[in-house]
Amino acid sequence: MQPRIPLKNFSRWIIALSSLAMIGAYFTSVWYIDLSAPQYPEGLGLEIWVNGLKGDLDSINNLNHYIGMATLHTDEFPEFVILPWLLGCMIAGGLFVAWRNSRKVLFWYLVCLILIALVASYDFWRWEYKYGHELDPHAAIKLPGMSYQPPFLGYKQLLNFLAGSLPDVGGWLIIGGGFLIGGVYFMERFSQRIFKRKQ
Repeated sequence: MQPRIPLKNFSRWIIALSSLAMIGAYFTSVWYIDLSAPQYPEGLGLEIWVNGLKGDLDSINNLNHYIGMATLHTDEFPEFVILPWLLGCMIAGGLFVAWRNSRKVLFWYLVCLILIALVASYDFWRWEYKYGHELDPHAAIKLPGMSYQPPFLGYKQLLNFLAGSLPDVGGWLIIGGGFLIGGVYFMERFSQRIFKRKQ
């Protein structure tokens, strides 16, 4: 049986602090979708939190009605029931890794984080695709062949609106924490190789 390889104390602190930083995602928006157009000089914003939607929902829903897009309501998304618990598991998992002090446990935690990121990204893209393509055929404004899928990341022109989609404060806390934890793992692997070469 392969012996357990402990982590450096510095690595354990980085993992613990990165995990604790993710708590901030409960109190800040995770993702932000911005819509700007000449008739809305101040822009319209949709804030995606771990437990719901906030921002200029009424104005966005009114615009969507004219072009046949579905209106947005928090209670229609089961993700907002799952996400708070999932984030809690990610935070607890990171603290467990720091306490368990094992590189093998860190590896599997990192694998879980990557899988969560991939599934969440696909789910978000799938929602955007459905949101922008499944239009009401009886809408007041109809443009043949036109879809209104917001960008997954970055900016995109939709008619006279410039739509932007970017991580918000909570999203950066989760993404930054994940990258730091990943960096710790590869730093640990690299330092082990250097140590073996010196032996």
